[in-house]
Amino acid sequence: MNYIGKKVIVRCNNAGVFFGTLKEYDNASREAVLGDVRRIHYWKGAASLSQVAMDGVDINSRLTMVVPEMVVMEVIEITPCSDKAIKNLEGQKIWKI
Repeated sequence: MNYIGKKVIVRCNNAGVFFGTLKEYDNASREAVLGDVRRIHYWKGAASLSQVAMDGVDINSRLTMVVPEMVVMEVIEITPCSDKAIKNLEGQKIWKI
């Protein structure tokens, strides 16, 4: 597995789900550094994160603003995104209060 430099969906044990570019990953510590990352707070239009990584989400989903870089811990799943999903997820409106 070498997803460095690719757009991925990362699921963490307690922190949630993220979409961004995988910059670094340490298998021993299960820590990942993501670039241009958005938290996927809530999604609709996909049955699972696997489908999010392939198809994206619908307009009623909640994705946060882009953060230039973030370290996420307790990574339990990394899924590379299709071009279709990347376009969809990058095009989602920013959810904020």
